[in-house]
Amino acid sequence: MAELGVKTYQVKTYGCQMNVHDSERIGGLLESAGYVPVEGEAAPDLVVFNTCAVRENADNKLYGNLSHLAPAKRANPDMQIAVGGCLAQKDRGEIVKRAPWVDAVFGTHNIGSLPALLDRARHNRAAEVEILESLETFPSTLPTKRESTYSGWVSISVGCNNTCTFCIVPSLRGKEKDRRPGEILAEVQALVDEGVSEVTLLGQNVNTYGVEFGDKLAFGKLLRSCGAIEGLERVRFTSPHPKNFTDDVIAAMAETPNVCHSLHMPLQSGSDRVLKEMRRSYRSAKFLEIIDKVRAAMPDAAITTDIIVGFPGETEEDFQATLDVVEKARFSSAFTFQYSIRPGTPAATMPDQIPKAVVQERYERLVALQERVSWEENRGLEGTEVEVLVTAGDGRKDEATGRLSGRARDGRLVHFAVTPGEGPTGNAEGVRPGDVITTAITYGAPHHLVADGPILSHRTTKAGDAWAAGKATKLPGVNLGIPTIGRKPQPKAEAPGCAAC
Repeated sequence: MAELGVKTYQVKTYGCQMNVHDSERIGGLLESAGYVPVEGEAAPDLVVFNTCAVRENADNKLYGNLSHLAPAKRANPDMQIAVGGCLAQKDRGEIVKRAPWVDAVFGTHNIGSLPALLDRARHNRAAEVEILESLETFPSTLPTKRESTYSGWVSISVGCNNTCTFCIVPSLRGKEKDRRPGEILAEVQALVDEGVSEVTLLGQNVNTYGVEFGDKLAFGKLLRSCGAIEGLERVRFTSPHPKNFTDDVIAAMAETPNVCHSLHMPLQSGSDRVLKEMRRSYRSAKFLEIIDKVRAAMPDAAITTDIIVGFPGETEEDFQATLDVVEKARFSSAFTFQYSIRPGTPAATMPDQIPKAVVQERYERLVALQERVSWEENRGLEGTEVEVLVTAGDGRKDEATGRLSGRARDGRLVHFAVTPGEGPTGNAEGVRPGDVITTAITYGAPHHLVADGPILSHRTTKAGDAWAAGKATKLPGVNLGIPTIGRKPQPKAEAPGCAAC
């Protein structure tokens, strides 16, 4: 239960990894302003929706959720509701027209304005809408409330300079803005100092990192610099673009020990004609050439992808070309999407929109093919030993199966057996989220690996200590003079032997 005079908050996040990272910043801002996370089923004093405009029916989901909150707002007029993210950037003042009980609307470029907007809305008893057309403050300079003790997102850029005809992101996130390498590495170091062992470098197109300061090789150099940070065990990144993926990045991945051999490389379509209509400036042969180079340098690399089915004008021949590339590329998994119209994109007004029934049938064929490929690839790992970073929340059936879950270095999900008994997670080995274990794979399923044999090694970590103490990494950032709410909650007493967060 929150202290008297301290307001509680809840952030609901939709969409991509960039939104997840932005929500960590929103949480950090609010806690710097004196809010505390709501506990259990209690009604929060503030609900923030961090929205997505890319996913299908994103607007229906938002306005449906806002409607569900209307009775609570009527019952408690002091409750506040805020809407941010890509859909807020797109819909702007339309949100308060459709849901006049919303107190604040902010866009993708001014996350740092949220506490001030809430303060003004409370004072004026009127909705505050503030949408900027360009970045005000780079989000990673803001305070952060990390959800994980062992893994963290680190933004290296925001925005995108591409013009893919199906994508609305550039108009909502703006042109690419790059952080300086020193700022990025300082944030990574701060996370490692707090016990984080894995970071994911995040950008709309990480391969063009450096465009603002004129260094085309900047991303590969950044990966190598991460390799020099002591205590940083795993480095990942998302998402690259095939047109900008260069050999120096492959070399950096292969030659930097803590850079994981996992790669998310969006295909979107295997048809050269459709790729041209999508304004994706590569062709299927180029895409497969990149895959071959990655596997030549890192035979153990796990490669994932994005694929859109039913883009306007897609013929059966075009779709077969996609199936052919999927068969050749041997992706470990794929995020598959049925094309749907996104207002504001060039593809929305293209002729020859594909009937839903045709898209569904093709989608099912693609999923069946990828399921077979994933299963074959995972079965090939049976009998091999893997290093697993233990995670929290990845195994929905762990309690029923008596297993814990984690991620192998290549990103695959691993469910592994533990001996029941005493310990922080109810297992005799005392394995905790954030710890690292080694085990042998006994079965490869289409979407995960199973290890039902003994744990071969177990290494405790600072992140595991922090998890056991109930602490998540919290970086102070710059709070920009934001207003505070009531009396700031006093810090809780530290657990014995645990560093302050």
